[in-house]
Order: sequence, then C-alpha cells, then structure tokens
Amino acid sequence: MIENTPKLFIPGPTEVDERVRLVMAQRVIGHRTSEMTDLYGGIVEKLQKFFGTKHYALVFTSSGSGVMEGTIRNLAAKHVLHGACGAFSKRWYEMSLANDKEADLVWADWGKAVKPEMIAEAMEKKKYELLAQIHNETSTGVRNPTDEIAKIAHENDTLIAIDAVSSLGGDMIKIDNYDVVIASSQKALALPPGLAVAFVSEDAMERSRNMKNKGFYFDFVRMLARYEKNKQHPSTPAVSLLYAMDMQLDLMLKEGYQGRYERHLKMQKLVHNWVKKRGFEFFAEPGYESVTVTTIKNTHGISVKELNKELIKRGMMLSNGYGSNLKEKTFRIAHMGQLTPADIMALLDSVDEILESWGVY
Repeated sequence: MIENTPKLFIPGPTEVDERVRLVMAQRVIGHRTSEMTDLYGGIVEKLQKFFGTKHYALVFTSSGSGVMEGTIRNLAAKHVLHGACGAFSKRWYEMSLANDKEADLVWADWGKAVKPEMIAEAMEKKKYELLAQIHNETSTGVRNPTDEIAKIAHENDTLIAIDAVSSLGGDMIKIDNYDVVIASSQKALALPPGLAVAFVSEDAMERSRNMKNKGFYFDFVRMLARYEKNKQHPSTPAVSLLYAMDMQLDLMLKEGYQGRYERHLKMQKLVHNWVKKRGFEFFAEPGYESVTVTTIKNTHGISVKELNKELIKRGMMLSNGYGSNLKEKTFRIAHMGQLTPADIMALLDSVDEILESWGVY
C-alpha cells in the first residue's frame, strides 16, 4: 500500500471519496447476473436523473479517449470538423486522421476559445457529418461557448459531439443541446480512472445504426441493444468501478446538480482571486475561463517541480503546464470533483508559505 500520498489538485486523476473507494472492495458479481442488471440499470437511471436528460447513457470500460475515437467512427463516414484550442482537442483531430477521415481543423490559438463564427465560417465552405468540439480544454484552462456552437452545427444539419472529459460533473452542461457528450470517470466525476460515459441523442443513435465500418467495442447500437435486452454490457465491464460509480452518483444526487456547480464556482473564485492578488496571470482569455481547472501563467518564473516537492511534504500536489510549449510557462490548479473550498484555501495558503520563503513575494 502506498502511504502518505498527496491530496490531488491536478486535472485528473482527482480525489476519490473514501466511501467510494471502500465500496470497490465488495465481492465481484457475474456480469450476466440479476445483480448486474440492478447495478448497471441503476447507474444509467441515476446518470439521466442527475444530468436531467433523456439521452441514452452508455458507460464504457475505457478512458475518455476511447469513446472520443468511437464517436468519430459511429457518427462520420468521412467528413469531420474539429473545433480545437489545445493539446487534448487537437488529439481528437488526430484520432479522425488516424481513422482515415477527411478531417478539417478550426484552430484557436493557445489560450483562446473557439468562437461560433469560426465554426460558421468553416461550415459555409463544406458539408460535415460531425462537429467534434472541445467543451473544456484541460491544457489551457479554456471553456468554449459550446451552446452557441451547437446551434450553428444543427442549423447546418451537422451532429455535434463535445468533449466534456474535464468538466462534466463540475460545470453546468445542458446535455440535450448536443448529440454526444463524453466524459471520463477520473476528473470532475471524482471516480478512479477506467470508465467513460457517453450521453447519446436519438439522432446520433440513428446515425450509428446506418454507419458502416464503425468498429466493434465502441459501437453505440451494440451497447444500447444489450442494455435494452437486460440492462447489461455486451462484454465484461469493470465491475468494481461500477460499484464506485453507483455510490458516487448517490453522493452527487444528494448534493444536487446546482449545488455541485455552485461549489465548483466557489472554488474557481478562490483560485481566481489568488491569481490576481499574487501577481500571476490567467492563460485563458477573459470570459472563457474553465470552471474546473485554472491554467496560470508562470509570471514569477517559479520552478513548478520544486514547488510540488515542497507541497508534497505538506500532503498536496498541483500540476505543471501541459504540452511542450506550456510546461514551463504555466502551471495548473484543478478545482474539481470532491474538493471543497476549504481544500482550495489550504492549498493556496501552502503555496503562499512556500513562495514567500523563496522571496517570490
């Protein structure tokens, strides 16, 4: 057992509630039993209830990247448009290319958001089957205006899928505005890594029904068919992680969607006030800052590596910048999942103590 592990203020994996961790120690059940029907059926119902959606809820044993790639294959035979503004959204574009799609990229520079007019301009030039749009870019701390972008896509008869990997469960997202919403378990949902969620509209499911060469494991129709048969998976899922998701959804339902969102806003405000007070700067352009992770310009030229060494002694850890061009120029503080405003205050106080001892301010 690893002892003295630091509390994580990184954008995934995030802190997991002790009750959620302990429930994974239950005996494993068969994946073709009535117990699994109750477990998985309950999870789907809780996901739809918490997020207030009638979309199909599919839970895969995979990273979010798996479902991102699967979404491309389910919904586009050839033509995909990607709205990207950082490392992870650009990776989604690279997935399309790797799957032999004729993919085009609308690129907002690092720290900038993808604007609706940028998508509209691209769609005036070409017809697309799918728009794969980042909602929350983890590398830059940018939150894109995806509600407005979704309207542009639907006006052009284009399905829209959003990558909400680092925002679903922390930010307020209207699921039914999109055709597919993708998330990973280990970020704002505050679960261990290993599960991915896809909320899929009826229009997207119908597209998948008629799609050829869409693969096997991430076939939306295949997943739905097995669920509708007996509320189970086509293949063996990560049973212990499903126990964890079931427990976590109970905790989320108790807190409520609005309450959970407001807690994240309070944590974001604490970090933002600290950034301004201490002479740092935001990397995200004004008005497009993420609710769940703040990317901070390293204006004081501190060593994030050395800062983390000192923080770990105090039982905490934040994150350096992501990407070769941002690693030393930025650092990131995640305020997502089960963290509380008190946790954020404790982290910021510790950072202040360390930087003051270094003579930074």
